[in-house]
Order: sequence, then structure tokens, then C-alpha cells
Amino acid sequence: MPQELGLEGCDFCKFVNYEDSDDFYLYEMGTCKCKPLYSYTHLVKNRIIIHFVLNGKGILKINGKTYDVGPHQVFLIPSDTKTFYQADKDDPWEYAWFHIGGPKIPLILKEAGLTPSNPVYTPMACADKIETLVWDIMENNSRQYYCIGTLYQILGYMIENSKAKQDDTFDDSLLYVKNVISYIQLKYTEPVKIEKIAASLGLNRSYLTRLFKEATGYSPQEYLLTYRMKMAMKMLSENVLSISEIATAVGYGDTFTFSKAFKRHFGKSPSEYRGTDYSMAPGMTGR
Repeated sequence: MPQELGLEGCDFCKFVNYEDSDDFYLYEMGTCKCKPLYSYTHLVKNRIIIHFVLNGKGILKINGKTYDVGPHQVFLIPSDTKTFYQADKDDPWEYAWFHIGGPKIPLILKEAGLTPSNPVYTPMACADKIETLVWDIMENNSRQYYCIGTLYQILGYMIENSKAKQDDTFDDSLLYVKNVISYIQLKYTEPVKIEKIAASLGLNRSYLTRLFKEATGYSPQEYLLTYRMKMAMKMLSENVLSISEIATAVGYGDTFTFSKAFKRHFGKSPSEYRGTDYSMAPGMTGR
């Protein structure tokens, strides 16, 4: 079992800040074998926390509801939501957690049936396989792409073995959102009109915006902007292209407009950011 510590009350904690992926960010991971009635209150910004209960049990309080959570279940701490959870008095839980983010994460979790309104997941099968992979990530925490790939594998198992999947309750509207994300990631270097994307899907802009915002927390326009800023930040850290070349590369017609948007997003101009270690820079939202 990993031994690195970082937070009081944790058996293991590692801050990793893996943000190279376009869709999936991993910020932190850890494990905790809790004492009886050990409790924690969370209110996190711009990220989601998922807990995998390995042994024991406890309660989760969120949005005015209380949930009993036991072995092999997974519970969600949504972004911007005050959450309380507590270990049982007689059989306190042991869990592993991951702080994750990225525009597709809410979509993936929703496919598994794990949402702010349904924050506890019970696998229909494969619980042992999922927990083996959780420990595998902890043991290989310094390997960025291995960790991200293994988390994708875990989430894949969760989707395939979820009640939502078994009941065939997957929301087809999420396919629209996935298509928009893929389109923006492919075309962000060009002029992009959200109206044209909506029309290509047979939707009006306001309806698409609502679907996208509900699924990701961003409007399509906000996602386009933040994705362009993320790519620009990465190019600036590489220190190869000029600022005007970067502006063109991320879809801006002139350097002034790009620089103004970049400073509004991150609080610093592109020239101030040039050469910054990309892995230490702020996340996608710039907040």
C-alpha cells in the first residue's frame, strides 16, 4: 500500500494535478481507514470527488437527503455542493477517493447513473475488479497516463455494470453534448458558430445550450473559450510559437483580441504566462 501522506486523517494522499488530457483531469487521490464517527464536510470548486468504499459503512448527506453507503458502493461529491459524510460508529468505512475534473466527466458519470440527484452508485457486478484497479492507481500514482487510463477503465466498468445501463435509462441527449465537445476540440482553430453546430444537430441554440450546461456546467460558448485558453496556455508553456502565431492557432483573428481574452480568463497576459510550467498553471476554468 502507498505510504505518502499529505492530509490529516488520511492513510495516503497524493496531489498529482494531471491535466494534460483534453477531457479528464486528475488532481488528487488518497485512501482513509476512518475511525468511528469520523466525519468530513466538503464544498469543492471546479472539480468532482468520487469515493470508493472498500470496507465498512457510513452516511452521506447532500441536498437535504441522507444516504446509507456500504462496501463496494461509490459516492459522489459534486462541484459547488456542500456535502457531509460520516463513518459508522460500529463498522467505520475505509475508502479511496479521487479528485477529478474535465468537461466529459459529468457525462461519463451520468452514463453510470451517478449524478448530484443520485449520488450513490451500486455496481451490478465487477466490484472486486473495480477495487483492484483503484489500488493499482494508488500504487502507480506517479504515472500520469497510466492513472488516467485506468480511471477510464474503472468508469467503463461502472457504466457497463450500472443499474442505469441495465434499465436502459441512458439519456440520448448526452450524445448531442458529446458531439459538440468533439466538434469544438476538432475545430477550435477555426471560426466556430454555436448556431451552426446546433443547426447541424437539428436543434435550436437555446435548447442545445441548456442541454450542454446541464451536462457539463459550461455553456457551449464557455467551453469553446476555455478550451481555446487551455490550448493557448499549453503552447505558451512550450515557448515555441510567437504570441501572434498562438492567437491564430487557437482561432483568433488578431493578437489584441486574443490577449484581451487570455488576460480576462487567467488574470495575466500571454507574455506574462510565457514559459510557465503548464502542469503548475491553473485549471481549465481559470478560476
